[in-house]
Amino acid sequence: MTGVVETTPALPPSALKVRDAAGRLGLAIAIRAMPQSTRTADEAAAACGCDVGQIVKSLVFAGKASGAPYLLLVSGRNRVNEKAAAGVIGEALTRPDADAVRASTGFAIGGIPPFGHATAMPTFLDEDLLGYDLVWAAAGTPSAVFSVEPRALAQAIGAKVMRVT
Repeated sequence: MTGVVETTPALPPSALKVRDAAGRLGLAIAIRAMPQSTRTADEAAAACGCDVGQIVKSLVFAGKASGAPYLLLVSGRNRVNEKAAAGVIGEALTRPDADAVRASTGFAIGGIPPFGHATAMPTFLDEDLLGYDLVWAAAGTPSAVFSVEPRALAQAIGAKVMRVT
């Protein structure tokens, strides 16, 4: 029997969902299953061998009045100024609990990708991510990542660029 021998570990179902969603968006990505956790920005930067600023944190907020979910794609180096972000979004923000985040995205915190979510939501990209040629984002699990050009990502998902700090 001849054929190609698969030398990489099989991707978990949640990472396959991300791969398929990227294909539908026209993004060519290669998901890397890491032997260590990439759950935090610092862990992901160490695993990827990049600057922590190149890590995309996918943070879900909810509108205080509407309850609508909003996705903020934030540089691993930055913290969100919620008041400033609310000014751009148009309503005060709250942080939903882990169950609400999973319900909105279909993914657990620590593995939330920038696309492929269970619920469509307005998405905002931290302008600091545009300072890098490549950024790294979660691929559906706390130990799978992919790299992408940040401008291509923003365009593919229709993200609005904003200052988050």
